[in-house]
Amino acid sequence: MAVKKYTCVVCGRVFPEGQGIIIRRANVELTFHSKSCLARFFRLFVERLDEREFRRAAMDVVKEFEELRKARAPSKKI
Repeated sequence: MAVKKYTCVVCGRVFPEGQGIIIRRANVELTFHSKSCLARFFRLFVERLDEREFRRAAMDVVKEFEELRKARAPSKKI
């Protein structure tokens, strides 16, 4: 059985299934061999987004992470 190979969209490096980062959304597959390639892609992607759309999505995600942090924070017990 052959292992599926992916190509990083940023640097072109080929990596096997089970490694790297693969994002599938809206019939688009984005493949990154490392987190540094993902970060490079993300920076450029964010710069090209419409400001209103970016603000709304970013604030929603920030709020979600804040809620998760609060839920995991230890509470003081007396």
